[in-house]
Amino acid sequence: IHLAMENEQLLSALPGPAGCFKEARTVEFIFLLSEKWHLDHPARYQAVELLERFMIKQIEQICTSPRENIPTSEQGRSQNSLQEQIYDTFVLRLVSCIQLASKLSLHYNAVNSDTALQFLQSLKYSYTKQELLESELTVLETLQFQINVLTPLAYIELLLEVLGHNGCLLPAKPLHQMCVPLLDFLYLKRDTIYDTLLNIAIENLTPSELQIAKFLIVKEDLMLLAVGIISTSAFILNPEHWRKVVEHLNCITGITSQSISEFSYAVLQHVIGSTTP
Repeated sequence: IHLAMENEQLLSALPGPAGCFKEARTVEFIFLLSEKWHLDHPARYQAVELLERFMIKQIEQICTSPRENIPTSEQGRSQNSLQEQIYDTFVLRLVSCIQLASKLSLHYNAVNSDTALQFLQSLKYSYTKQELLESELTVLETLQFQINVLTPLAYIELLLEVLGHNGCLLPAKPLHQMCVPLLDFLYLKRDTIYDTLLNIAIENLTPSELQIAKFLIVKEDLMLLAVGIISTSAFILNPEHWRKVVEHLNCITGITSQSISEFSYAVLQHVIGSTTP
């Protein structure tokens, strides 16, 4: 109930650019770097969510920064300068988000400054250890130190516990093992999968701008994402018990069986690489 309420609160206050910084190349960069540094899956998902929230906050700060005392001729130049600063420091901020996620997830094996600095230097960046520490602090201050953000994996794991408690026929461990790579896949193919889901929902291959805007709430719904991933995993593992799992998920979350089925179809279509029903 607590997770559902938190999800509703997030959806009721969605910023306009939500999801813009979960672009496939950025997510792949975070995943590969997390793998290089031997971070677990919760840390990589948290790094993606942290970077997304930080970048949106930065954009909001640029858009709302006071310009009353700045001449009109200089306002454009000032904004361009801020944008260039964001572009120039993007990789640094990305690394800082991974560092922070690693500290939350793996206190005994967090990514230290030396490791992060060595990686940045391998990409020909000339940052110092002080600049690296300042970057971490910038992320923390921008997010008002609220960095222990919920990820889709938290929703998946709790729902699997509830399914087990309710007597679901499929054991939780194999389901979890299937859910994790599927969640990776969805993060990497996010836009493509949600485009397919939108086309299914409106029964039209060319959605209007208004339909795309309204669909944002679906793309950011972590509870829907979690039930969709569990449902897809159940179908892959045991199609015979799939409908029962969908019924369980419907009873637990209130999300309709049709919505869960459509989500699973959209994911499977891209996993298999076929539009065959």
